[in-house]
Amino acid sequence: MIYSESRYKNNNSIAPMLDTWPLLKDSEFPAITRQPLEILQVNLGYLCNQTCQHCHVNAGPNRKELMDQDTIEDILKVLSLPNVHTLDLTGGAPEMNPMFKDLLKAAHSMNKRIIDRCNLTILTEPGYEDLVDFLVEHKVSIVASLPCYLEENVDGQRGKGVYQKSIDGMRLLNEAGYGEPESGLELNLVYNPTGPYLPPGQQQLETDYKKYLSDNFNLNFNQLFTITNMPIARFGSSLISQGKFEDYMNLLKDSMNLANLNGVMCTNQLSIDWQGYVYDCDFNQMLKLNLKHPDREDSLHIRDLLSVDMNLLDIIVADHCFGCTAGQGSSCGGALD
Repeated sequence: MIYSESRYKNNNSIAPMLDTWPLLKDSEFPAITRQPLEILQVNLGYLCNQTCQHCHVNAGPNRKELMDQDTIEDILKVLSLPNVHTLDLTGGAPEMNPMFKDLLKAAHSMNKRIIDRCNLTILTEPGYEDLVDFLVEHKVSIVASLPCYLEENVDGQRGKGVYQKSIDGMRLLNEAGYGEPESGLELNLVYNPTGPYLPPGQQQLETDYKKYLSDNFNLNFNQLFTITNMPIARFGSSLISQGKFEDYMNLLKDSMNLANLNGVMCTNQLSIDWQGYVYDCDFNQMLKLNLKHPDREDSLHIRDLLSVDMNLLDIIVADHCFGCTAGQGSSCGGALD
């Protein structure tokens, strides 16, 4: 077991995190071909009102890392490129960045599609009472994390009371038109397994979610995305602690579907961290697998994307990539198969 004190730091203390990278880096995962950039996924910071076991960014209420105004201005310059059609915002809770609304207003004025990866509970927090109306006004698509439709499983993974707050947040969105037919306001939910196993079939699970949430709470949503837990950060550390890391990796490798390679998110998407540095995906970002500038020794920054030919840079792969290709596949938009 290898502890890393350099990879996972909070603002005041070092998290007791077991580092999975030494167990992932020696990999035979196949090469992935990069396509033109279409989606910019931006991590606005690690500050969050929740602390979830499966969280691959180790977010929480004590994190202080937040994207600043200069970096957001760089984001908007790249977003103005004609082939980039989507701004996908994540965190932490992206809404907790003070620049969140300014960024959305600017992206909306460019007629870009905007995705807010919302944890639902932020909608019920003091100081965010006007958030739903703002999201409606700017036609923001919501991708909301609800790792199970049962209260016991959600509270077990995210903390006591989180399930009810999530239901309350979802109700606020429904009342504003989200998830309702013909409203044009898209509300999609995200399922993460609560343990070291693959998600079940996305379509059948979506049916189960819709029936339970409708029957018990009269709540609606558009689609369910199933996302495989990656063997990194908190989840990977817990696997090592429990002696289950090797078994989980074997499950991912044995379940690999080569057909999923063409649909993985890193082909047409880049991930930007809170400081503006560029990665192939959110998971590579958490593993500090920075893309390097082709003409310099330093890490590629968002401001470099206006002048750098990304085709010169290979997509960085390692064993965690099996999580995106196992079973039905997994991406920010759910199953691939």
